[in-house]
Amino acid sequence: MPDKPLVVLAFSGGLDTSFCVPYLIERGYDVHTLFVNTGGMDAAESDAIRARAESLGAAGHSEVDAGPTLWETFVVPFVQGGAKYMDRYPLLCSDRYVIVAESVKLAHELGAAAVAHGCTAMGNDQFRFDQSIRCLTDLPILAPIRDIQGVTDAPRKYEMEYLAERGFEVSSAAKTYTINENVLGVTVSGSEIDELGEPGDASRKLTKPRAEWPAAPLSVTIAFEQGVPVSLDGERITGVETLSKLNKAFGAYGVGRGVYTGDTIVGLKGRIVFECPGLEVLLAAHKALEELTLTRSQNEFKAIAATEWTKLVFGGLFYEPLRADLEAFLASTQANVTGSVTVRTDGGACLAVAVDTSNALMDDKAVYAQKAAWSAADAEGFIKIAGNSSALGAAAASKRGGAAANTVLKELKAAAGVNA
Repeated sequence: MPDKPLVVLAFSGGLDTSFCVPYLIERGYDVHTLFVNTGGMDAAESDAIRARAESLGAAGHSEVDAGPTLWETFVVPFVQGGAKYMDRYPLLCSDRYVIVAESVKLAHELGAAAVAHGCTAMGNDQFRFDQSIRCLTDLPILAPIRDIQGVTDAPRKYEMEYLAERGFEVSSAAKTYTINENVLGVTVSGSEIDELGEPGDASRKLTKPRAEWPAAPLSVTIAFEQGVPVSLDGERITGVETLSKLNKAFGAYGVGRGVYTGDTIVGLKGRIVFECPGLEVLLAAHKALEELTLTRSQNEFKAIAATEWTKLVFGGLFYEPLRADLEAFLASTQANVTGSVTVRTDGGACLAVAVDTSNALMDDKAVYAQKAAWSAADAEGFIKIAGNSSALGAAAASKRGGAAANTVLKELKAAAGVNA
């Protein structure tokens, strides 16, 4: 008999990708599972994922350590840009692009006939996976979870029953939540979260509830070189180590937990719990340093570029050429963003409390609200010139009966006891 076609399946060991293995085997494929470790799993968890794949019948299993790649390709430009999606979501989904790249690479190395993933037809990840695969290869894309949604309106229940009928166990956590974890943080959905209820403590992975916060405050100092975090409390460590340590330290104080409801790529409202202590600290520290070392025009325009970059990354367009263009601009703004920032937490939130840099755009001759290198007459002249057009516009609006101006004038006259 001819060899079965081989498919490379991006595999996490969760409910969806576990279902995909026997499903694809029963449709005539040999399945080679690939676990792309983006920093959220230790050796024991990685071993458990391999054992899970083998128990499900995978013909082969591979693992790639992609934490450093995720740091370089996502964390650095994200922190330099500083823009969350819709000002709320810190793009914890961004390891998907690293997973796709490694899956396609392995598929070509093995001569696979297709690439497979476990994304649903209701979520954003199907777009991120499919679009990215299309940008990198012509290989067919298999999506078993989308397939079964043509035969059931309760896919998770269908998957659990399918696995149980074949003698495969399903974890209790998988029955309650969909959990995605990497070095960036954790996202949790399902159960009461989807039902718009208050997320229970079982949804916590990285952050502790208030009752468990340490009594003493926590402070750390992060050093940056041209906008890139390079050391923690004076110790030069890798980016992945930095995030891991910050996740653990600040997660103990409940930092970085949020509930987010947003508009998805596919036109639905999506609600998740997210936890990202490390990213929250890095963003706060970088912002404090950047505010001192960039000009006003740079700070204002960079926010526009960063927002567009974030939209592309969230929206599945990671391989859109504009992303690289925007990253080149963002990196160019970071030439002077060098120094150290101390971040403190008393619990629940973090605050950048001290900055040390030789690149601050300040001098001793002019200190805000304290002293200036110009005279009172200079200040009065500046105010007259800078506000001239607005003052003329307000006067014109008053003459022609502008509603806003008239309302203010009436209030002022009334306050002065003048008959309006």
